This record gives sequence, structure tokens and C-alpha cells, in this order.
Amino acid sequence: MTNDLVVPPGPGAPQGIRVSAAELSEQFSHAGGPGGQGVNTADSRVQLSLDLATTSALTDTQRVRAMTRLASRLSGSVLTITAAEERSQRRNRALARQRLAELLREAVVPPVPRRRTKPTKGSIRRRLDQKRRRSEVKQQRLRPPH
Repeated sequence: MTNDLVVPPGPGAPQGIRVSAAELSEQFSHAGGPGGQGVNTADSRVQLSLDLATTSALTDTQRVRAMTRLASRLSGSVLTITAAEERSQRRNRALARQRLAELLREAVVPPVPRRRTKPTKGSIRRRLDQKRRRSEVKQQRLRPPH
């Protein structure tokens, strides 16, 4: 079994994304919360990091989209995910990988093109009629010529 991170195919990544285990960095530390006596001894919190600038898993287009969309979560070009909800390190590792895959999946989706519609003939006519009426009101406010 490989420890590569696999992101399923979807918009922006038709073949999916496979991040090599060598490009992922995992750190473990004490987690707060439930765990009883074991919380002080077990390193169950997981920090999973991926450097978006150097990873070979993303194409240039995907990299630009991910760096732009995830800019607020990046430290330099490194994306870090933390999972500490579970008492088990194994489950926290799985949670962190799942979150990273979801973030990458959403970050590489291409932007939706804006729909450009033109105004209807009726709305153009009403706008021009209103402008004409407003102009007439203002013309009536002028002083009469001497």
C-alpha cells in the first residue's frame, strides 16, 4: 500500500491529482481535548504540510489557481492542515489527508465564466423615456430667456 495522497478526478483535474508521499510532511504533537491519561503521552495531533510551489503533482495552471485560492492559508507556499479531533493518531492522519485532498480538489476548479446578458428592448426604451422626462423637468426649472 502506498502513502501517496490521491485526489479523485473532477473539474480542473480530469485525471485527478496524486501527491507523492515524499512531498508530504507530517508532524505529530500532543493534542488537547479528550484522551484521559493518554492525552499527556500520546502524540495524536497531526500536522500535514505540502509545499504548493515545489510539488510535482500540480500543473502550472493548477498551481496558480491553488496558490491564489489558498493564499490566506499559506505560509510562504506551504499549506498546512491540522487534525486533532480524534484520540487516535491513525484517525487524525486520515482526517488530515482527507481535508488536504478536499482543499486541493476545490482549489484547482476553474473559475465559472460570468454570464453576460444584454438588456431587453423594453428596458432600454423605459430607461431612455425616464431620462427624457427627467431632462424635461430640469429644463422647466431654468429661468426664461430675457
